[in-house]
Amino acid sequence: MSETTTKGPLDGLRVIDLSTVLAGPLTCQVLGDYGADVIKVEHPTAGDSFRTHGHLLDGVSLWWRIVARNKRCIGLYLGDPDAAEVFKTLAATADVVVENFRPGTLDRWGLGWDVLHELNPRLVLVSITGFGQGGPYRDRPGFGTLAEAMSGFAAVTGEPDGPPTLPAMGLADSICGISAVSATMMALWHRDRPGGSGEGQHVDLSLLEPMMCAVGPGPLVYDRLGVLQERAGNRSLSNAPRNTYRTADGRWLAISASATSIAERVVRLVGRGDLAEQPWFGSAKARAEHGDEIDGAVAAWIGARTEAEVVAAFEAAQAAVAPVYTAADLLADPQVAAMDMIPTVDSPELGPARMPGLLFRMSDTPGAIRSVGRSEIGADTDEVLDELGVDAARIAELRDREVLA
Repeated sequence: MSETTTKGPLDGLRVIDLSTVLAGPLTCQVLGDYGADVIKVEHPTAGDSFRTHGHLLDGVSLWWRIVARNKRCIGLYLGDPDAAEVFKTLAATADVVVENFRPGTLDRWGLGWDVLHELNPRLVLVSITGFGQGGPYRDRPGFGTLAEAMSGFAAVTGEPDGPPTLPAMGLADSICGISAVSATMMALWHRDRPGGSGEGQHVDLSLLEPMMCAVGPGPLVYDRLGVLQERAGNRSLSNAPRNTYRTADGRWLAISASATSIAERVVRLVGRGDLAEQPWFGSAKARAEHGDEIDGAVAAWIGARTEAEVVAAFEAAQAAVAPVYTAADLLADPQVAAMDMIPTVDSPELGPARMPGLLFRMSDTPGAIRSVGRSEIGADTDEVLDELGVDAARIAELRDREVLA
């Protein structure tokens, strides 16, 4: 094993974040967490609208503090031709640009793929939109909620007699953002691998497709069998037991028994070993079809015991169980603490603050949270433009015209 360094695996990579809410900024957050120099470009007066999302502290979104961490912020209005020329100077130094404008917006500003590729042939442009760069929906405004609806997720989520249910968080955006990290790294590998092209490419990523991937095989099942998945609450139509169960002390626990061996341990633990002897028990699908009987037995057993008693018994039986947590529970959990999943980040603006950590651990190049999202719009504008050699007179002129923060 090589010696661990303080630099992330993407040290030396420059990423320009032109995006807002949420997939693009999350993509760039992850790249920044692992060492990339991420330069966030936002509107010079209005700033990124994500600054006002969710709970605010001292007028700044706490969510912004996370997605804008490890980024240097500049304020630049790309719709102004002179400001666009400054951006070209920046893009010439970059490895990756991430944007989520409607298709054609960059072209209208004279900053489309053809222009950027000619300016910097090694550049990877990642474009995130609701529905992709082509097709009849290309010009529609796209948000994660629409992808959650159209992907099939909402149709299969919720109680059988209830309405389709949307998630209470940015699910489609988050899945898309993490997917975009993979797409970005694939494009960079194609550029830089031995025998690679040496050139960047344009990555076209919609919010809809990664969400469709997460929902699963519904289109194939319908295409070949004509079957549509129905809403089943917290149950699974593919396996049992799988549900949430309330304990005697009012807590909720989640159980999943996707493997037959785990399912057998659960039913024997709750006193229904006879179910494991049934000829159908070895099939996950057949267990789901007997879900009422299995669920009833599990729910009754759990409902007569406290959370601590149930968890201890399941652990002893090597059966899978987990409590249904709130954010407060996560902060108090010993596993979360032991693995530093929610580290304390020291910030001059926030003080010691606990926020979700990095996605994964790497033995030699672990990545780090070096800074939280900046309070001021364009806080690093002068520093970045000075690095690019933009002279002070030009900076002053653009600032006077309010196209530069």
